[in-house]
Amino acid sequence: MATNPATVGGRTSVRVVVIGDPGTGKSSLIVSVATETFPENVPHVMPPTRLPADYYPDRVPITIIDTSSSPENKTKLISECQMADAIVLTYACDRPSTLDRLSTYWLPELRRLEVKVPVIVVGCKLDLRDEQQMSLEQIMSPIMQQFREIETCIECSALRQIQVPEVFYYAQKAVLHPTAPLFDQEMQSLKPRCVRALKRIFILCDHDRDGALSDSELNEFQVRCFNSPLQPIEIVGVKKVVQEKMPEGVNEHGLTLTGFLFLHALFIEKGRLETTWTVLRKFGYDNDIKLRDDLLPLAFKRAPDQSVELTNEAVEFLKGIFFMFDIDKDGALQPAELDDLFSTAPESPWSEAPYKDAAEKNVLGGLSLEGFLSEWALMTLLDPAGSLANLIYIGYPGDAASAFHITRKRRLDRKRQQSQRNVIQCFVFGPKNAGKSALLNALVGRTFPEKDTPTTSERFAANIVELPGGIKKTLVMREVPEDEVKMVLSNKESLAACDIAVFVHDSSDEISWRKAKDLLVQVASHGENTGFEVPCLIVSAKDDLDPYPLAIQDSTRVSQDMGIETPIPISIKLRDFNNVFLRIVTAAQHPHLSIPETEAGRNRKHYRRLVNRSLMFVSVGAAVAVVGLAAYRVYAARKNTST
Repeated sequence: MATNPATVGGRTSVRVVVIGDPGTGKSSLIVSVATETFPENVPHVMPPTRLPADYYPDRVPITIIDTSSSPENKTKLISECQMADAIVLTYACDRPSTLDRLSTYWLPELRRLEVKVPVIVVGCKLDLRDEQQMSLEQIMSPIMQQFREIETCIECSALRQIQVPEVFYYAQKAVLHPTAPLFDQEMQSLKPRCVRALKRIFILCDHDRDGALSDSELNEFQVRCFNSPLQPIEIVGVKKVVQEKMPEGVNEHGLTLTGFLFLHALFIEKGRLETTWTVLRKFGYDNDIKLRDDLLPLAFKRAPDQSVELTNEAVEFLKGIFFMFDIDKDGALQPAELDDLFSTAPESPWSEAPYKDAAEKNVLGGLSLEGFLSEWALMTLLDPAGSLANLIYIGYPGDAASAFHITRKRRLDRKRQQSQRNVIQCFVFGPKNAGKSALLNALVGRTFPEKDTPTTSERFAANIVELPGGIKKTLVMREVPEDEVKMVLSNKESLAACDIAVFVHDSSDEISWRKAKDLLVQVASHGENTGFEVPCLIVSAKDDLDPYPLAIQDSTRVSQDMGIETPIPISIKLRDFNNVFLRIVTAAQHPHLSIPETEAGRNRKHYRRLVNRSLMFVSVGAAVAVVGLAAYRVYAARKNTST
């Protein structure tokens, strides 16, 4: 597989900074590469030197920055190192003390400054090197073991013009075709993210889905990546190399995924990183081995009270993917099957919060189809760009327009008295130990825990709720810890994304009720002040316990005063849910009904009505006066005429 030098990851230039002890040959090296001659008189520090785009095959210009290591210039040296794309670190082959300084000063100093760029170690003055010295490999091997940031080592002679251009070629190559994202030097193997990307590319190129690249598929891949076909003898040669080292890398259908990965590991081991990088970049990957930003819409334009949902087309695709990876046909994706499904993405997107444990699983940890679709709905709601990227990683053939749609504004939903959303987001408020977490656990089918563990950060749960008539909606519940309510409400648009808010209290605890009531007033007031009013419901949890005195009267009075439904009693422990999830979704479907009204809000409305009525009377009075004045003028004109 030949390389294509034109593919360099969008880089327009490379900045190389040369550092090292005084007298190691830094300036002579720079002059020598620029003029191809050895300078007689070299300045102490060279001005910035530019190698043109056509100097090396990748056709990317290089700017070389010389530095002084004198104490008075240390600030300048640090600044240049922090702006570098690559570092050339020099020592003198005839002065062992400068070699020792690499590991005792220079390399630790770069780490201290957090300069995380490739380092090319260069032994200058090769012509003065003692022939009795150890080889470069013997000298540098222990240093490279200690400092993995060293990309390569090379010796050169500016005087004899030995390997001078190679120094900066390696520096440029380390930037344009970096090793670190692709290969683990310690393990001597491809890194997981590289394997995942190459697996996706292999699957995209395996058009007949037989698990191997045939000769024609290999040829098509070669032309796509390198603009030149493989000759039949070359294809035979490639497969022979693989088969000798790894028999399972080739079968009767062609080159297997194992063989494909082996070839790329071989290229990298032989220093041909540009081959693998060319392949990755042709398929849209950046230096972090993720799809480039220009291939993904980074933002979905929408108002604060609009959300993003999957289209029916995307949902049908996901259903097909689910059944394809449900290998044992048990109606659930076991952890290994889910890992396999996402094995072409940079990492599994649901292994961390907020997605981990956010959907219903069976006793073996398997994710049902409804749980699978709920996770996708949650990811699309919270991170549409990430959802699109993962759709593409797992093989979605369409574009963003076919996968997502923007919902109608929630304010318009209230005016139309009907929500069209398929995904309902419910904010769950309440004091500590009220039963918020238990409510979320119940949504995803988890058993009631014997020991209550307070939630310290927000968490999510998502599941599908079936309405009368067989209509299905995805309910996403977001638990807001009591300590975070103030921070959430400090944002004017914090309730814009909320379809309905639920306030949970412990029905046996009067203090819990008072705190829940205060939270309800805070949220209702915030909605009234910002224009993002939301329907609200009160949930009386722990109904299996004896209620505190006057509990029913207090809660009924508050709900009546604020104009919302009376509290819904539930007992998660006894699994008496009282259709709470259906009632939450139903209330969200009619967003004009359950909106609470505070006393301050009522007073403002009353005041506005009075003002409007006064303005109306003024308007009517002014209109009557105008009509009367006009009539008088007509009468006066007629009287004058008759006279």
